[in-house]
Amino acid sequence: MLTRDEVTLARARAAAVLADAGIALTPAEAARIEIADFGLSRLEETGLEVVVYVNTERVCAKELVMFPRQLCPEHRHPPFDGTPGKEETFRCRAGVVYLYTEGVPTPDPAARTRDDEVLTVWHEIVLEPGDQYTIRPNTLHWFQAGDEGAVVSEFSTQSRDELDIFTDPKIQRETKLV
Repeated sequence: MLTRDEVTLARARAAAVLADAGIALTPAEAARIEIADFGLSRLEETGLEVVVYVNTERVCAKELVMFPRQLCPEHRHPPFDGTPGKEETFRCRAGVVYLYTEGVPTPDPAARTRDDEVLTVWHEIVLEPGDQYTIRPNTLHWFQAGDEGAVVSEFSTQSRDELDIFTDPKIQRETKLV
């Protein structure tokens, strides 16, 4: 659980990271930055800061801010309402992102993880500014920012984050405040 002050500080920090990357937000967007600690209360290590521009039945566009070495836990986007699930394309805007998906495991991955992280896929894709990668629906994946943090633009089909299935049963998608 996070305090309101921690959420406020994380929002301000995320807005500053976006501004440094040349991504302008309106004051209303900055105030709506979603802070996801995944119920672990370790935001600096495991979490995500998200700006949602649009999320309709057909399309979704977001900015994902990741603090240095911050990790988004392993999950997949399952089928729903007759759809195959969310397909998403990540485009790195700033920093480096280590994306892990199903496939042949990378022998010496760049990720730095905790012993208690529940991670099963280790096929590494390195995204640097300008690089992008598309994740098919219902594919296990997780990602971690490099040492300087990262900004990633996400373009996808409809996002239903509440339906995401996490490998770690301790994960909760909704951040709870103290």
